[in-house]
Amino acid sequence: MQTDPKPGTLYVVGTPIGNLEDMTFRGVRILQTVDLIAAEDTRHTGKLLQHFQIKTPQVSYHDHNRSSRIPELLKQLSEGKAIALVTDAGVPGISDPGYELVKCCVEEGIVVVPIPGPSAVITALSAAGLPTDRFVFEGFLPAKSQQRREHLESLQTEFRTLIFYVSPHRLQETLQDCAEILGRDRYIVLARELTKLYEEFWRGTLAEAIFYYNEREPKGEYTLVVAGKPSELPQFSEIELKAELEKLMSQGVSCSQASRQLAKVTSLNRRQLYQLALAIKQVDGE
Repeated sequence: MQTDPKPGTLYVVGTPIGNLEDMTFRGVRILQTVDLIAAEDTRHTGKLLQHFQIKTPQVSYHDHNRSSRIPELLKQLSEGKAIALVTDAGVPGISDPGYELVKCCVEEGIVVVPIPGPSAVITALSAAGLPTDRFVFEGFLPAKSQQRREHLESLQTEFRTLIFYVSPHRLQETLQDCAEILGRDRYIVLARELTKLYEEFWRGTLAEAIFYYNEREPKGEYTLVVAGKPSELPQFSEIELKAELEKLMSQGVSCSQASRQLAKVTSLNRRQLYQLALAIKQVDGE
């Protein structure tokens, strides 16, 4: 289904994170037919536009000019212009100021349409081999050591997979801080130069990563995927779980309360235990 860009609409367009073949047909068509492209770096985006023979005019929109540029873009949108928002690579708004423009558009009642595209977060996670059902994206860690360590300390008990962006000149100190705070044996995956010619996935523990990069100079942009904190909760069989739930409910505890209490001392979540408790209650009532 193809439709022309609608007047007064902001299109959030995902662009390749390296390989230009990852650009979608829809993304190309939108960039060709909007009135204006708001780009993080017009020179960088210019190469993409040239490759796909797109002649739509550009205007810069980045972290240093957003306060003055947002009112200008909102005015043009309110006058009926269709505008595409792009970042240097990936999906706008993910660790870049695109979020601010989208937020302002939403507040002003301006329609925002996402045009999906590649994202280093999802690309790295999909091939990391770590749990993907629950994960946390933390973007870039603070540049200053103390702030970075404080931020990592707040994630010490996080059981979900953690994902960070890391620049090459901060990789070694970031790995060192992660090892000291999260544990040297914590398993990680370092994805480098995703979708590009020298794409690489390195897998191992934080201790092994420190040793590896003490011998090699980090090159390229990294996406760091870190395993969540290993569960220290005891594992119960279904028979044991049922026995515990039956014991609690025989004492007058409701299904909801019993599942909530048991969730605190097992690796299962409250919803799973609640369903099991309801099944037990149904059987007992028959």
